[in-house]
Amino acid sequence: MKIGIIGGGLTGLVAAHALAQDHDITLYEKMPYPGGCLSSYHINDYWIERYYHHCFSSDTVLFSLLKELGLIERLEWKTGTTGYLARDTIYPLNTPLEILRYPELSFIDKARLGWLTLTAKTADLTSLDDLPADQFVIENLGINIYTSFFEPLLKSKFGNRRKEVSAAWLISRIAIRSNRGVEGERLGYIRGGFHNLIDALVSSVNSQGGKICLQTPVTTVSRVQKGWTINGNQFDSVISTIPPHELERYGGPELPHIPYQGAACMTLAMNREVTRGIYWLNMKDPAPYGAVVTHTNFIPVEQYGEHLVYLASYFSGSVPPRLDERMLANFCSRFSVSPDEITWNRMAVDPFAGPVYTTGYRSLIPRYENKGLFMAGMFSKTNYPERSMDGSIRAGFEVAECLRKQETHEQH
Repeated sequence: MKIGIIGGGLTGLVAAHALAQDHDITLYEKMPYPGGCLSSYHINDYWIERYYHHCFSSDTVLFSLLKELGLIERLEWKTGTTGYLARDTIYPLNTPLEILRYPELSFIDKARLGWLTLTAKTADLTSLDDLPADQFVIENLGINIYTSFFEPLLKSKFGNRRKEVSAAWLISRIAIRSNRGVEGERLGYIRGGFHNLIDALVSSVNSQGGKICLQTPVTTVSRVQKGWTINGNQFDSVISTIPPHELERYGGPELPHIPYQGAACMTLAMNREVTRGIYWLNMKDPAPYGAVVTHTNFIPVEQYGEHLVYLASYFSGSVPPRLDERMLANFCSRFSVSPDEITWNRMAVDPFAGPVYTTGYRSLIPRYENKGLFMAGMFSKTNYPERSMDGSIRAGFEVAECLRKQETHEQH
């Protein structure tokens, strides 16, 4: 069976890996590199992801894939520390004492926050799908907890669309990130970078006879008598991993609109550390980025020879003008960094980095198969109500299995 796959991100590569052994696979990727949001830069003699990444202890399908690809020994567990920048002051929020000292929340606020963390894993997420996150927090925990703690988190992830996000996403986020010790959160990373996972998937597809076409954007998708065509090339089946509304533009089915947002992520290198050892620093103070993610406060700086920092921003529509200049200028001013201390910086921009989990999102999730076309990706049920590498990998395996079942049914 000839199968065309649209999109060379994690879901597309996993689907190709799963199907290439007994199918003729051609994968189309518009960028000159595979991996999508999990792609990496090669700088000096090391690799670093274009967008910050880590995994969680609950990512069991990711671990199975790493084992299958011979990478499980590279998986390392580190402590990810967090904090807030409020009123020009950095506040670590990891140990009980640090949380008690945080002046933006009262003791009662902190007790309520602790209660929410303890109950998040058993919450009924279905009932929270239609409830806005800000309304849930304000009604259950109070306005100060929202403005001092949750609004910066929502802003860092969803920008100006934060008021549309459902409480199901927020509670799921708290649950997935509750694997914490007294010093911080337990997070995973592949020694040498996640490019090892992407490279292994590409090698698997190639070794099984699959074809990966980089720098090959899809312009047309058409239904024909005996299958589908992509850019005029005929296939028995097609799997699309790009946003459904983008597929619709090229000839795919018309589906309920899933809201997407863009991500702009600046990576920069410098010779010193400026966030007091904190890995993930949320910005309560206004800034052209929602979080400062110091990668080398998570993975030892010795592996790179310089300190690596991400400045993360999300947007709707087109990227704001001169965002890179404003990010860099604000970072230098706010953290007392001279521009000549920054040895290099790169800006990664993806206009469709991921779905916005708005209220009612569950009802928008498409089936894997729709009118003979298969679809999976960040928009799939495996990535709701919180997207992850594990969810994208599961979507790739599940859509491949769905296609196999359809194929078997047609043969009988």
